[in-house]
Amino acid sequence: MNRPGATAIMKKDLKEIFRPFESDLKAFNEHFEAVMRSEVRLVDQVAKYLVRHKGKQFRPALVIAAASAIAPPNEHTYTTAAVVELLHTATLVHDDVLDNSELRRGFPTIHKVWKNKISILMGDYLLSKSLIAATETGSLRVMNTVATVAKRLIKGAMFEIQKSRKLDLTEEDYFKLIGDKTASLISACCELGGLTVGATEEQLQALLAYGENLGLAFQIKDDLLDYESNSGVLGKPALADVEDKKITLPLLYALDSAPEKERKQILKLVKNGAGKKQLQVILDFVNRYQGREKAFRKTVEIKERAVAALQQLPNREACQSLERLADFVINRSK
Repeated sequence: MNRPGATAIMKKDLKEIFRPFESDLKAFNEHFEAVMRSEVRLVDQVAKYLVRHKGKQFRPALVIAAASAIAPPNEHTYTTAAVVELLHTATLVHDDVLDNSELRRGFPTIHKVWKNKISILMGDYLLSKSLIAATETGSLRVMNTVATVAKRLIKGAMFEIQKSRKLDLTEEDYFKLIGDKTASLISACCELGGLTVGATEEQLQALLAYGENLGLAFQIKDDLLDYESNSGVLGKPALADVEDKKITLPLLYALDSAPEKERKQILKLVKNGAGKKQLQVILDFVNRYQGREKAFRKTVEIKERAVAALQQLPNREACQSLERLADFVINRSK
């Protein structure tokens, strides 16, 4: 069960951060709804359901904010923002099938309403729409960036499955995984925004550095929230990742600090599929070895790298919004 009001509070906070780009977001929404339309009735029906229950639009807003840090957004910016939202939505539709999730943002998932076959096909449809929409910009680099991030997203998902089978994740593996799984799309949002307004190569590298570090911090914070003692912080039970046999940074840091015998005992609990009692043992273990504190310090360090990259960009007002976003990402409660 979702924590009451948490999603609404997060949306309100993000809306305030992105308020300077309100008119641009309105233009994006018109583009997004237009590109989601189809002449096939079933596709249109599922697309309307997705639009009706859309999320916080964090990624398209980031495209617009990144563009604004260089120059005023334009039609290509709005099209590209729609591209990343299509790509992101495609990954969510597929993820819900893989994870057998029943709810997304408090509403039944596509595969629960229309079953797996339609969900998989709809995810494929959205992915192809994102690639086609990218061609409308006429930029080979935009098309290449979108195709590259699609590849990284799939690679990250496959690597995560591989590591969950062996439970041999290292810190280097973890950052490689979340770089592909999360930071790839967030950094692409920033690069794509810059590309649509003619950013210089130096400015594009600054946007990429900001986005990659923001994405890493975002995922570590998500992993930290999984260790909240109250269930439902992310709309799922606490330690759901551990139940899925996933080792994330708080547990990884605790394992690195523990004696070998205790480390092996905890890994055995994770491997065997921890129940409620075992999950509490794992949570106590992470707290005892300060895994959460160490992971949070890492998010602060990464966030500061993101903010430092913004110093090379010309529009200070837009950069202030991006700085506020970085602070929000690591301090959010959902």
